[in-house]
Amino acid sequence: MTDKRKNQIAGLSGGLINGLFGGGGGMALLPLLTRWRQLDGRSAFATCVAIILPMCCVSTAVYLWRVRPGLDMLLPYLAGGAAGGLIGGAVFEKVPVRALKIIFGLFLLYAGVRYLL
Repeated sequence: MTDKRKNQIAGLSGGLINGLFGGGGGMALLPLLTRWRQLDGRSAFATCVAIILPMCCVSTAVYLWRVRPGLDMLLPYLAGGAAGGLIGGAVFEKVPVRALKIIFGLFLLYAGVRYLL
């Protein structure tokens, strides 16, 4: 399979997951970037974050158009997300890649179990 085709499949997977679940496209992209593109862990995490922004913008536009949640509901999440993004971005370089992988794996495990229950 060509690199271009792999990139398209990875993007489609991330976008599909992001659109279906309102987020989480990076969960599909991270393993694909490390396996198919052979990116090191830190570069793969950073690339996922950069790729997720446009995907989330598209998903957001669709959800806002179809669901129309009130701004009063959105603001606490936006404020918390902005604060978390600033903190995470500030400590990203200081956290070992192994720890990032463990945290990511634990988050996926927690989210999966929580979703099923």
